[in-house]
Amino acid sequence: MKKTIIILLSIGFSSAFAQQKKSANNNFSLNQKTVTVFTTAENESLRITQTGQLKFSDLKQPLESQVCVFVNPNKKFQTFLGIGGAITDASAEVFAKLSKAKQQELLEAYFSKDKGIGYSLLRTNIHSCDFSSGSYTYIKEGDAALTSFSIEHDQAFKIPLIKKSMKMIGEKALLYASPWSPPAFMKDNNNMLRGGKLLPQYYQSWANYYAKFIKAYEKESIPIWGLTIQNEPMATQTWESCIYTAAEERDFLKNYLGPTLKKEGLGDKKITVWDHNRDLITQRATTILDDPEASKYVWGVGFHWYENWSGGDQMFGNIAEVNKMYPDKNLLFTEGCVEKFNAANYQLWSNGERYGRSMINDFNNGTVGWTDWNILLDENGGPNHVANFCFAPIHGDTQTGELIYTPSYYYIGHFSKFIDKGAKKISSVASRSQLLTTSFLNPDGKLVTIVMNPTAKKINYWLCIAEKALEVEILPHAIQTLVY
Repeated sequence: MKKTIIILLSIGFSSAFAQQKKSANNNFSLNQKTVTVFTTAENESLRITQTGQLKFSDLKQPLESQVCVFVNPNKKFQTFLGIGGAITDASAEVFAKLSKAKQQELLEAYFSKDKGIGYSLLRTNIHSCDFSSGSYTYIKEGDAALTSFSIEHDQAFKIPLIKKSMKMIGEKALLYASPWSPPAFMKDNNNMLRGGKLLPQYYQSWANYYAKFIKAYEKESIPIWGLTIQNEPMATQTWESCIYTAAEERDFLKNYLGPTLKKEGLGDKKITVWDHNRDLITQRATTILDDPEASKYVWGVGFHWYENWSGGDQMFGNIAEVNKMYPDKNLLFTEGCVEKFNAANYQLWSNGERYGRSMINDFNNGTVGWTDWNILLDENGGPNHVANFCFAPIHGDTQTGELIYTPSYYYIGHFSKFIDKGAKKISSVASRSQLLTTSFLNPDGKLVTIVMNPTAKKINYWLCIAEKALEVEILPHAIQTLVY
């Protein structure tokens, strides 16, 4: 099993510092700065816990024997959007079973920057998905005119949780929505489950459905920032699913969905295409974005991580290739979770490490935002109406009423708690292949550097900015955040 260590570094840049960094000697005046260290570590009680303070010293030329991470805040790349998770039917139903005190604890754990990890990006499902207690739509079966459209189902659990979450996040909150399948009568297999395709005669009706959904939610005072066209459009699943080839998704977007949203006054909604794994992302992006009439409606390309995790190849290079081909479009991680729930593995450290590796590589390759899957599941990894039980960063045990925090929660938190909306991705590289690293410059002038060590050994390395550096000791399988 590969082991992982992540270091997060936050550095404040004043206007005076900005002037100093331009000087001939590159003296960053870092020697007097106190760096506060926060640590999460396996086999320790440390969970984003303050563990020490460090100071910079001079290091004009590192030696080959020194392990270094080099950060250059002058080299800026994509703008950070946010990190968060999905409020599904399952999450909302489990939340409703918690005590008022535990509900408040969960809201603060996710959505408070001070008491929790500061999520700001939310995703939700348009009618049912696998993480619903059963299949449902917002219309009566066969109602192509959508005259029966109603979101009454969502008002019981999902809408109240979304409102509470967005209120705690505040003005930085962004919510986007994804469908898993059109209603059964609109598909060639007459079934919301097991794949099938949207019948051409219902393209316009289905496009109208998105507009109805957005308007219904916004009538509930829930602003919809954006949407994806179809969750996993190349996966025939035992749950809600629908297949679109790249050409079919392109044509549905440019001929129906894009024009319909514009006509309904919803042209400002951010449309994300693909919403599936990294493996086929370049073919999907090329097919859609090389068509100017389709591309004009596209805000970004979304992706998941499920393609070949067991084999260790997460296809991060494909994300970089899309970023190079279409630098004017955004890359958004739209879903990831640890599959095959087993309560014995609540505290399996590699589950958290999987998040760290993916987030670092995705951000390094141009990703602007990162969305986990369910924010909350029960002690069985559900509810899920087709028994596709999975892990969440936090589980609510409906028998004991307790919340169970997994390593994934803390790994995500070492990013989401410290990187702010509007931050700029900056240059960050390691001198040894044992380390992975990514860095951001926050709008308030703080620098956040993440370093990941996938070895089982404690490592000492030097964090270097120009001719200043500080030495950090990293516990095995740990995440650290350094802030000043």
